[in-house]
Amino acid sequence: MASRFSGALQITDLDDFITPSQECIKPIQIQKSKSKTGAKIKIQEDGAYVELNERGASQKLEKVEITLADCLACSGCITSAESVLVSQQSQEELLRVFEEKKTKEQNGQSEDCKYIVVSLSVQPVLSLAERYDLEPEEAALKLAGYFQQLGADIVLEMTIADDFALIQSAKEFVERYKSAEDGVKNQLPMLASSCPGWVCYAEKTHGNFILPYISVTKSPQQIMGSLVKYHLAESKGLSPEQVYHVTLMPCYDKKLEASREDFYNDLRQTRDVDCVITSIEVEQMLSSQGTSLGELEIGVIEKPFGSYTEQSDKYLLGHHGSGSGGYADFIFHYAAQHLFQEPNAKLEFRNLRNPDFQEAIFEKDGKILLRFAIANGFRNIQNLVQKLKRGKSVYHYVEVMACPSGCLNGGAQIRPQDGSQSRELAQRLEMKYHKLPKSKSEENSAVTNLYKVWLGGEHTDKSIAYLQTQYHEIEKMNTALAIKW
Repeated sequence: MASRFSGALQITDLDDFITPSQECIKPIQIQKSKSKTGAKIKIQEDGAYVELNERGASQKLEKVEITLADCLACSGCITSAESVLVSQQSQEELLRVFEEKKTKEQNGQSEDCKYIVVSLSVQPVLSLAERYDLEPEEAALKLAGYFQQLGADIVLEMTIADDFALIQSAKEFVERYKSAEDGVKNQLPMLASSCPGWVCYAEKTHGNFILPYISVTKSPQQIMGSLVKYHLAESKGLSPEQVYHVTLMPCYDKKLEASREDFYNDLRQTRDVDCVITSIEVEQMLSSQGTSLGELEIGVIEKPFGSYTEQSDKYLLGHHGSGSGGYADFIFHYAAQHLFQEPNAKLEFRNLRNPDFQEAIFEKDGKILLRFAIANGFRNIQNLVQKLKRGKSVYHYVEVMACPSGCLNGGAQIRPQDGSQSRELAQRLEMKYHKLPKSKSEENSAVTNLYKVWLGGEHTDKSIAYLQTQYHEIEKMNTALAIKW
């Protein structure tokens, strides 16, 4: 099966592509030995590894179990064995969890069941709406019905997490801008951090040079994870480990993001997001059952965190700007107002090299005060990084997404059914996105209330823990098996 991870994770000259005929660079596990002379390893005819010690005795070695966490912590490979590595977050695993819950309930063991929460992001809902010729709102409600039929206890949409991410990113940008004016280095440009494909590439390829520029605000998926595991769970009288959290996302890279050790609670032995399911996997699940989304009953989407907007009773909301969440648009207007007291700054993006690299400026009294960009796709990301390395970047903020056309064209979005090109499909989804009612993030009373009541403010330890993260340089592994002869 062809990989649907973003292009940034499939470029062969990054040494992160391993073909099906190759072995992982960490093929076996060698236990520490008290021997001072060491041991030899022999490969038998059946491919098994055997350790020979100085006395001639042999011991069969076990192959290492490679997990997603190992994959993220390794600079050797990341793309060829996804079908194996993502088994922890596959549709089969999700269906197993649902089936296990039903079995326990039938056996009178309800108290041992996980409380299953499904969070829907807007991009895959639009993809599935296009696939099954449904209105976006109807598609969202039918997805809720589908997951509730499978056994989900509650289905949520992610406007609250999107708004948190936008507001927190904007606040971070204003702080960085002021710090840069005070002479603090490596503050600008601030680079978006919500795309895990881009972040993973940055960690593995450019390390500590690029990481200081990347926003420390969590992505909406991981903010939703914090909300579900540490707010919703408490309101239900549950502990985080009693909740099984599923997110519906537009790309496979989000599975890697959910598997980061940064988002794992050692004390509770639980992840913020337990399983990421994608648009194309939902299509496959429906197809295997011989049904389509349009044939299903509508379900209930709940809003347990409070009212988001007084202007719409819709469940599916978008944001002004790009279909990737509108980061550049929101942060631009927020910065213009909070840095330069311009609440009505005009934002007009213009294409530069190609439609996936756009630029906008805020000018006042003949002076450029803000210069923003959107860079989608690996080619544009490379150009951006090279300019940064040469000290020729002119931007204050860049919305960076690994996929051409951004998240609406994510690697796990459903491909065109009518023979059209992916970009044409992305444009249709973009039109659907812009027709959605818009969330006014700063007017989201639920966010305001959660900042005060749940987090205790904007700069508390709790706020930092639930809304921010850190990224880490991953050093290249100079092992003989990784060398290209």
